[in-house]
Amino acid sequence: MRHITPTQGFNIKSVQSQGFKLNVWDIGGQRKIRPYWRNYFENTDVLIYVIDSADRKRFEETGQELAELLEEEKLSGVPLLLFANKQDLMTAAPAAEIAEGLNLHTIRDRLWQIQACSAVTSEGVQDGMTWVCKHISARKK
Repeated sequence: MRHITPTQGFNIKSVQSQGFKLNVWDIGGQRKIRPYWRNYFENTDVLIYVIDSADRKRFEETGQELAELLEEEKLSGVPLLLFANKQDLMTAAPAAEIAEGLNLHTIRDRLWQIQACSAVTSEGVQDGMTWVCKHISARKK
């Protein structure tokens, strides 16, 4: 098994998916760099938020961070994909439980989707990217 480490700082990658070239800003979630997130909100077409489904003790914190992001003016109306990662672990909360815990059903100002996935096995990742490409193109029209 490969060991995958969390993003330290910021990574920029281009990803080809379904005829789109996506310029992805992978911004780490460590508390000390969160104040810098807002420097990357300009011209955002979609917000992909990744949550560790197995780290239940941080759900409240991550929910607060997400709520603050969704109130950012520059992210107003931007579609949200929430990847409920680490579904390959026995301790992972199901996506439906996470959606309920984060009150995603109260989001009314944008399209949103929660997608169960595993970065290790890749399960669910392509489904999430398909949703992203579909909603970027719908927003651009």
